[in-house]
Amino acid sequence: MKKNVFKFMMVTAIMSVAYSCEEDFINTEPQGGLITLDQLADAAAVNPEIVAGTMDGVYTTTFTVGTGGTGGHDDFGHKAYDIFGDMLSGDVALSLSTFGWYRASITELQATQDFTFADNFQVWRHYYRVIKNANIVIATVGGTNSVPETEVNRHILGQALTMRAHSLWYLTQYMSRDYFPDAEILPIYDETTPQGQPKSTTNDVFAFIESDLNTAISLLEGYSRPSKTQVNQSVAKATLAYVLASKRNAWPEVAALTADVMATNGATLMSAAEVTGGFNNVATPGWFWGVDITVDIGLGLVSWWGQMDYFSYSYPAFGDSKAIDENLYNAIPADDVRKAQFFTTPGSLYLMPLDKFYDPARQPAGSGPMVNDYVYMRQAEMVLLNAEALAKSGQDAPAREMLRSLMELRVPDTSYLNALSGTALQDEIYLQTRIELWGEGKSYLALKRNQGTVNRGPNHLSLTGVPISYDDESLTFEIPEQELQDNIFISTQNQ
Repeated sequence: MKKNVFKFMMVTAIMSVAYSCEEDFINTEPQGGLITLDQLADAAAVNPEIVAGTMDGVYTTTFTVGTGGTGGHDDFGHKAYDIFGDMLSGDVALSLSTFGWYRASITELQATQDFTFADNFQVWRHYYRVIKNANIVIATVGGTNSVPETEVNRHILGQALTMRAHSLWYLTQYMSRDYFPDAEILPIYDETTPQGQPKSTTNDVFAFIESDLNTAISLLEGYSRPSKTQVNQSVAKATLAYVLASKRNAWPEVAALTADVMATNGATLMSAAEVTGGFNNVATPGWFWGVDITVDIGLGLVSWWGQMDYFSYSYPAFGDSKAIDENLYNAIPADDVRKAQFFTTPGSLYLMPLDKFYDPARQPAGSGPMVNDYVYMRQAEMVLLNAEALAKSGQDAPAREMLRSLMELRVPDTSYLNALSGTALQDEIYLQTRIELWGEGKSYLALKRNQGTVNRGPNHLSLTGVPISYDDESLTFEIPEQELQDNIFISTQNQ
């Protein structure tokens, strides 16, 4: 049943208005009607629910239209950048372009090579905006290194640290070519840091992220969240697993974390029926983090569904087709249930995910408010990442069995796995990750982890058959022009 889980929209609105790129929220005295951090903390001491409402505002930022600072129809929060990444990886093909979204900037790789493109600003501003909002919460409950007296505030601090780390880690993936420990990549902001910081090294950024997540995991012990919209200890551990995997030097730890998440998150692997069931309901047992999109949230055309679903009022319904890369589709066995997710009749709908992502009404260009939900994490990710970590730490036999636990729900015969070991097994896990999680925003992360090469199939509109290495500069975003203009520390570093 749909319900609005965000009870404190006034606090959310204050956060959204106050935290522009140019203005600081934390003022000594109120200006323009804004409250100060001290006033917020005082109010929270009287009414602890205010802190919970402020934390809800952090979650709201992840799916709010325009949080990338533009009026573009590709600017709608975290899922917007899932599409960016999926297209950069080559696994999502823009196979027909009528309105032009994504074509020049993303699929032709112009934005990633020109810092003046708005796409760079969107990625930068969105994730730093989540970080800034999380910092409000962290400061309100005592700071990064505090241990709040009440259990409620300990859990809220754990959530805020998780969200800060999650956003900063995504910036490391989108804004840097690879894990080069000494390379200066991003500024670090905590709740005490003024705006306009220099870039820190990769090593320091990752140390900050890992510290946040390890602290969050401790603070979130015993936390029972009201809905899947909130992060909990399982989400914090899963995020830490992804962070460590992206460094490619801690595979045993990744295996242990993902095994722990699978055992404790209460999620299941999606069945054959569920993987062709629309991916539209956060109550799906296979999902353990996602957003219950409601009428009150007010999403429409400008949303993930508006860019990806033929059965919503959307761009795909009117001539902007997003399809699975034809080479990847051809790698799916004929008896694999996931083959049925894609439309195979030649024409404008060719290889679109008509039976993976869809509005339940199944009416082309459907109308009405957007109420289909967003998936952020699900159990299959942990199974595949666990199998990857086991294989890359030399544990082929348990890696095969972990992969088999997923594949036996997808194909009738998994005996082919018995012959796989070493590089061949790792390649199979990578392939299954791309197939299973297609269109869910994980292909770009997997490309970088596996040091893969993009080689687009014939249904792309550009760069077909051109090999592009995962660490090519054209696959990562540039520090945006506005940041270079506003932040003297970064502009000086870049000289």
